[in-house]
Amino acid sequence: MSKGKLAKFAEMAQNPLVVECPMSAVMQEDFPLRGRWHEDFFHNQNPIVLELGCGRGEYTVGLGKQVPDKNFIGVDIKGARMWTGAKEALQTGMKNVGFLRTNIEFIQRFFGPNEVSEIWLTFSDPQMKKVTKRLTSTFFLERYRQFLCDDGLIHLKTDSNFLFTYTEELLKANNIEAEVKTRNLYGEADGGFASSIQTYYESMWRARGIDIKYLCFKLHQGTPLVEPDVEIPLDEYRSYSREKRSGCEKHI
Repeated sequence: MSKGKLAKFAEMAQNPLVVECPMSAVMQEDFPLRGRWHEDFFHNQNPIVLELGCGRGEYTVGLGKQVPDKNFIGVDIKGARMWTGAKEALQTGMKNVGFLRTNIEFIQRFFGPNEVSEIWLTFSDPQMKKVTKRLTSTFFLERYRQFLCDDGLIHLKTDSNFLFTYTEELLKANNIEAEVKTRNLYGEADGGFASSIQTYYESMWRARGIDIKYLCFKLHQGTPLVEPDVEIPLDEYRSYSREKRSGCEKHI
């Protein structure tokens, strides 16, 4: 591990806006902030919004600046990346932003019933090979239901046609109406709130001529969700660390 990463991890350990919970701790004990984020971390009753897979934390910090009457938590396992947003939030004195460093696969262990009002999924890896790793799959949606308010919002902002189409088909299969849906967010006359923050990688994708897609829907409590039985064209371009794929794949 480089000295730079070691220094960042040391800073993260001292940053009061960062909560670190490695896999070993997740599996061995109850998380003390579960059901108590309002009282013990933010010290207010404002709605809590998660960004899952927050990377550098640009979106979490940007949302916190734009919407001071909501609380925002960026979640990721990559501490060296998260350091950027966590440092900015601390240095600028933000009180409505926090970061949770852990594995998203166990996200339901960190929040109590009805504790979260919205979830943002910003440029998540489309995970074209394995359904259960997609952050909009039924595997994850059933986990979100355990802590998301009934009719809580899920926002998907992505460069991936595969992930966007997959999520569209999943909503159709479960009779869920999209609140907002566009395949060209910045081509709209008014992109709305979703276009008001642009991350570093988002600007690079746009510079490559890739349209940014956005979808927002309410996740209801109720019957179990089902996966769509459709063939979806795979993304053909190489998207930074993502593996190049082509063709089609069937998902059931």
